[in-house]
Amino acid sequence: MRALFVSLLALASIVTLWGRSPNVIVIMADDIGFECYSAYGSSFYSTPNIDRLAETGALFTHAYSQPICTPSRVKIMTGRYNFRNYKEFRVLDLDEPNFAKMVKANGYSTMIAGKWQLSPENLDGPFQAGFDDYLLWHFTLGNQATSEYPVFNDKGSRYKSPRLFENGKVVPRLDGAYGPDVVTDYIVDYIEQKQSEPFLIYYPMILVHNPFDPTPLSPDWEKKDKSRDPRDHFQEMVIHMDKVIGRIVDKLDETGLREDTLILITGDNGTNTAIHSPFPGRGLVQGGKGKMTDAGTRVAFVANWKGRIQPGTKIDQLVSFADVLPTIGDVTESRIPSGMDGQSLMPLFKGKLDQDRDWLFMSYSRNGLESGPFRCFIRDQRWKLYSTGELYDMPNDWLEQYPASGLEADAARQRLQRLMDKITSQAPAGHFAR
Repeated sequence: MRALFVSLLALASIVTLWGRSPNVIVIMADDIGFECYSAYGSSFYSTPNIDRLAETGALFTHAYSQPICTPSRVKIMTGRYNFRNYKEFRVLDLDEPNFAKMVKANGYSTMIAGKWQLSPENLDGPFQAGFDDYLLWHFTLGNQATSEYPVFNDKGSRYKSPRLFENGKVVPRLDGAYGPDVVTDYIVDYIEQKQSEPFLIYYPMILVHNPFDPTPLSPDWEKKDKSRDPRDHFQEMVIHMDKVIGRIVDKLDETGLREDTLILITGDNGTNTAIHSPFPGRGLVQGGKGKMTDAGTRVAFVANWKGRIQPGTKIDQLVSFADVLPTIGDVTESRIPSGMDGQSLMPLFKGKLDQDRDWLFMSYSRNGLESGPFRCFIRDQRWKLYSTGELYDMPNDWLEQYPASGLEADAARQRLQRLMDKITSQAPAGHFAR
């Protein structure tokens, strides 16, 4: 009888005001800034599937990631500023609350597929992070093989003939297969299997990170001697990124789950610095991965929920990866952990565009808490102030080349400095670079 009561309680916990408990799919592309999407104005890249999701949902014009991968992955999953919980590169604190654990406690099935890089040799890491199932690339740190897992000595390819791990086991070698397609197949199959129950899918994509290899649609896919010049294959990789996202959306349509599923699409940081992309009004934009500039941290962010988000919604408010966990908690009516730095985007989805979002804070250190002081900035729509003192007028100097001065700049500096001090005072002394 007690078991029956617990089962009924779990079932009740996932019945929400939406009727059927909504599914959530979070898709985060790898190494791609806002300038590489046609939805954001590029005529050099073609992303028709993402364009359609933006046209039938919401497009955020001022969304910000961290400058590189692990800091972004930690922040998007935990909803907290990096200075609180980002310990070291390639590591997620598995004891920390995150969005997978949150919805799992609310009766959701959870799955992650794509790129992991968060618990180098721990094949139970994704389970400990709250995922029921996984198919992932990148469990290695190089030269750390064990007798049980000699493949840890080499992380292997992510693209052609990929080396993947599924639920704690090495996947047999996939000769000739394309990693992003294999991972997407897994996601599509998962949707088919789980269509009668609520689920969270997290897809930290393999694309479009270097090496800039050909895709299956490239003329030199079968050649042994392939060009590694990013100008030869990066556009094709962007096209393939968009294509696999389209496959996932098509599966939701096929299974009748579109109206029951919130889709979030973004990128983990700016584009690789080897990539130069023409962009209207900005000339040739060099990728800014690794930098705290707009080119390094301003990313695409598209939300689509058929029947819930008004088509063609454009949102100019400042948002960051810290907002993703509270949003998922709000949508799934899960218990949101305490201590979150973000806030739910649901009011913006509902058209309440006057929500108080007039500033955004970011803290960053490439190698985390173990490597020394963090750098940080705080910004509004116009002004951006770094902890080291530089102030920039962003609409007029988006490359951050000319520190601002004058009465108006001084007033902005004082206002933003007060906000920054309020946040940074929560950290130990010496935690931030000055």
